[in-house]
Amino acid sequence: MARKIATADRVSREELLEFLRPRHHAVLLTRRRSGAPQMSPVTCGVDEAGRIVISTYPDRAKATNARRDPAVSLCVVSDEWDPWVQVDGTAEVLDLPDSVEPLVEYYRCIAGEHPDWDEYRRAMVEQGKSLIRVTIDAWGPVATGGFPPRLAD
Repeated sequence: MARKIATADRVSREELLEFLRPRHHAVLLTRRRSGAPQMSPVTCGVDEAGRIVISTYPDRAKATNARRDPAVSLCVVSDEWDPWVQVDGTAEVLDLPDSVEPLVEYYRCIAGEHPDWDEYRRAMVEQGKSLIRVTIDAWGPVATGGFPPRLAD
């Protein structure tokens, strides 16, 4: 039986955004005060400006760390884990009231239209939600797992 060969495809920014838009699962890497990595599984989307957006709370480690050191990385994975891509970028954290409309866009890019946007906005305010926006600075290849080509047969 033929073995599945691993791939690592270099893509343009537009191809990257096309890859990211339907994929909403990622692991976000920020840095603790000590410099040690802190990883968080997140739900993410891509906003109209091509930034990766993540809903959070202002006191979560990912938000606190991103405020202190905005250099972050994400490993965005497919529902079946394969393929994936690493994205490196610069984060900004938006808190209330500035986060409300970007949270609307976050919802839209992941789930489409909400049945009651006024209710959604109220819920975001009541919950004290924040939004992390990541401007993409660099990215690796879109990769799949498998064997190296030398072990194909």
